[in-house]
Amino acid sequence: MQSVLNKLLYALLWSISKLPWWIFYRISDVCFLILYYIVGYRRKVVTDNLQHAFPEKSLSEIKTIRKKFFAFMCDMFLENIKSISISDKDIKRRFVITNPEVFDAIHRSPKSNILLAAHYGSFEWSNSMGLNTPYRFVAAYKPVKNQFFNKLVVDLRSKYGAEVIPSKDVLRFAIKNERSEKGQRIYGLIADQSPRQINKDSLFLSFLGREVPVFTGGEFLAKKLDMSISYLKVTRKKRGFYEAEVVMIQEDATNNENFEATQAYYNIIEAQIREKPELYLWSHKRWKHAR
Repeated sequence: MQSVLNKLLYALLWSISKLPWWIFYRISDVCFLILYYIVGYRRKVVTDNLQHAFPEKSLSEIKTIRKKFFAFMCDMFLENIKSISISDKDIKRRFVITNPEVFDAIHRSPKSNILLAAHYGSFEWSNSMGLNTPYRFVAAYKPVKNQFFNKLVVDLRSKYGAEVIPSKDVLRFAIKNERSEKGQRIYGLIADQSPRQINKDSLFLSFLGREVPVFTGGEFLAKKLDMSISYLKVTRKKRGFYEAEVVMIQEDATNNENFEATQAYYNIIEAQIREKPELYLWSHKRWKHAR
């Protein structure tokens, strides 16, 4: 019975993904009206996050950002569904790497690369990176309990040639493969969320006015296996169109101070958020362990 329901759900999502873009975004508009005005999904969480991040802004300004965020979140969710059937040609037109020459430089280097990203802009469409580089692209992800949605996530993220690896297995995967094939991969990691557990050794950094625990796995991996570290800076040009710049953070992580790259990563994210805050994922509890 569950298998039948999963097939029906997939058929529904596939049908939605095939709709013309103008109808597609009308559906997103309706979803926004329901989610924002009727359901009120996580409005308090979003409001609290925004007020802590921007104490200098008035309540009216906070509400404007909040409204824009929910509208964008609905677009982004529907765009993820669009990924089911979107063509390689269309995704390359809608998610453009502005400085592809960086990949040439990375490719000439004997090192693999840690490509950090954030929950900003179209972070799901960034999985199309496999279409833009001759490198093998490895995408780390956090498995979800529901088998149907877990398979859907893996299928969508591997659609453009990425090797999709559970986050907990990335270190073991990298150690094994870098020893035999050094300098052959780009490891895509989204590392701006809050760690599930913290302890006395957790690293806290300043992020939007508060001290928060941060993941350091990307930098640890780069230092351990002698990789370079970069950041995928995604911006939204207009509805359904994004540009991404690959920003090199460290070409040689092994000869830099500990956590220097992690701090630089958060500095870039914060600058992006302050410039256009509605494109950040304010609905997650990023500051639940803040000091």
